[in-house]
Amino acid sequence: MDIVKILSEEFSLKEAQLTSTLALIDEGNTIPFIARYRKEVTGSLDDIVLRDLNDRLEYLRSLEKRKNEVTALITEQGKMTPEIEAAIEAAKILTEVEDIYRPFKPHRKTRASVAREKGLEPLAALIIAQTDTYERPIPELAEDFVDEEKGVLTADDAINGACDIIAEDISDNADYRKSIRMLTFEHGVIQSKRIGNAESVYEMYYDYKENVGDIPGHRILALNRGEKEEFLKIDIVISPDIILNYLFGQVITNSASPAKKYVSNSIVDSYERLIAPSIEREIRTAMFDTASEGAIKLFADNLKNLLMGAPVKGKTVIGFDPGYRTGCKLAVVDKTGKVLDTAVIYPTKPQERTDESKKIIKRLINTHDANIIAIGNGTASKESEIFVADMIKELETHVKYIVVSEAGASVYSASKLGAEEFPDYDVTQRSAVSIARRLQDPLAELVKIDPKSIGVGQYQHDMKPARLDQALSGVVEDCVNKVGVDVNTASYSLLSYVAGINSAAAKNIVKYRDEKGEFKSRAEILNVPRIGAKAFEQCAGFLRVSGSSEILDNTGVHPESYAAAKKILDKFKTNKLKSAVAEYGMKNICAELEIGEPTLNDIITELEKPGRDIRDDLPLPVLRDDIMDLADLKPDMILTGTVRNVIDFGVFVDIGVHQDGLLHVSEISKGYIKHPSEKLSVGDIIKVKVKSVDLNKKRIALTMKEF
Repeated sequence: MDIVKILSEEFSLKEAQLTSTLALIDEGNTIPFIARYRKEVTGSLDDIVLRDLNDRLEYLRSLEKRKNEVTALITEQGKMTPEIEAAIEAAKILTEVEDIYRPFKPHRKTRASVAREKGLEPLAALIIAQTDTYERPIPELAEDFVDEEKGVLTADDAINGACDIIAEDISDNADYRKSIRMLTFEHGVIQSKRIGNAESVYEMYYDYKENVGDIPGHRILALNRGEKEEFLKIDIVISPDIILNYLFGQVITNSASPAKKYVSNSIVDSYERLIAPSIEREIRTAMFDTASEGAIKLFADNLKNLLMGAPVKGKTVIGFDPGYRTGCKLAVVDKTGKVLDTAVIYPTKPQERTDESKKIIKRLINTHDANIIAIGNGTASKESEIFVADMIKELETHVKYIVVSEAGASVYSASKLGAEEFPDYDVTQRSAVSIARRLQDPLAELVKIDPKSIGVGQYQHDMKPARLDQALSGVVEDCVNKVGVDVNTASYSLLSYVAGINSAAAKNIVKYRDEKGEFKSRAEILNVPRIGAKAFEQCAGFLRVSGSSEILDNTGVHPESYAAAKKILDKFKTNKLKSAVAEYGMKNICAELEIGEPTLNDIITELEKPGRDIRDDLPLPVLRDDIMDLADLKPDMILTGTVRNVIDFGVFVDIGVHQDGLLHVSEISKGYIKHPSEKLSVGDIIKVKVKSVDLNKKRIALTMKEF
């Protein structure tokens, strides 16, 4: 296999560019490092393309490895032919390789293997030859194979055994299987039927049919889950005639042969008993894999947009973890993320100590000059929101509130990391801290939580865990490195996502910091155990040291480019570097500094705004000081909302009424769009109009076609 040529064609990249990029990957460089600091080598490929490229590279290499294994296994059996070798070489996916290997694979005991043990293979060969005439009628020929010791008692036993061999050979034919798979994709229908009488969320699938080639990924995953939970029975059905006509055309070579009826019976048996169940399993697996990849990509996109949400900086926030019986837990967090105070109030049922609760929260606001109350959206959130909105009306100071997704907060609170950070707090108090901090800096707080628990995916618990973890970890890693990390304030969970730093090295950085005080420079990071030259090369550009005497230590300029950066500062003593360099000539300065244009552009951007947070240009979350009820909503009302989740058929929008509204994909744009992600992302602040409200089902239908 020429992997470079294949990748070049698939990604529309030059082979020389690909070869250099693959070399960087094989040398152990991280994707964030390659994307940011090796642009001249890769042609400025971004992290998304690099990860897709790496995934495809791994698949092609595993395909090549399997081809070599199968070639060796067939050769060892002495059955390799030029035709088989060519077929293996031409195979483009693992399924095709396995189809080729299928006839040579050691079988478990089957009807055909038993027949072979009984010596019936020569009879099968006579029948499948389908000659015009035989020296004797086939039943008489079969008499020659009767052998009581082998269990072949009659001629019919011999013929049946020979037909079993023919049926298995047909089933094992790689070309037949490939074509049948394609025919089933083109003409098959996936159908679901209800099991039992229990009610479920799968009502729309109780009697459902859709073409295999047309069904979208989210419906495949819904059907699979319904089957797994034993509410649905799923089948792929296709008219047998479509497949049988194809097989008859391939296998029957002589319609006038006396063997035709035996071969025909073998074809029908092969399809019904062997091929159909096997192909159905393969297709359903392929459909699930494709749907899973789509769901993982969507989850990854949502996660990226959530993590890269604008931080609310410079505000003291009260985290409000709602509850009923055990009360609502409060945590006051200052603008640096430090916990100043905690409290428990009981404004909700069963106690409803509203006045007392108001006094406590007012005291916290006044004592700590709090600006925002961040309310978790879990149990008792609606009642808590009403209480907070009423309380705000009584304040003299200007305070607003926002409802924050608390997905994963309880996971963090009960985790080892949560206990290490706040050993003196109980689980619910830690949740209140997490709710406040995820408003102040979504990225820094959400990296402490397993990405699967963050709540912006769909069917994530049905995905293959290893693949999902790989994809989501890559997203978190890319986000952390895009923003950069202050090495003197970051938690080890945040540091562990920095390129080149694993969990052990991250803990060593925190331990070193605790023992020796703040880092004074980037170079000092080399003193940390487990941070060698290679790790430092990968991580240095992403770590910030704000108190360093070297100003470049608080920028995204990599230490390897410090000399070039200082020459630029010396040459152009102006704050408008970009225009000054453009006037001087990009190619001229690149030649003088011996760097490429992408690196020069990155250096200039960092020098013009040292310590810049790329998230500062994003729109801030919508803060509120009053609340609407679901019953207050009327058709044609125009509201501002925040996109909370993007799924295949639409987006869910927080419009400030506790219940998110659904903006169906057909209501997003006047023109046709295939997927909501073409127009909207998690965190987007949008204007919507209410289409309808169903108070009983608590459903809100929205549109934004007019905006």
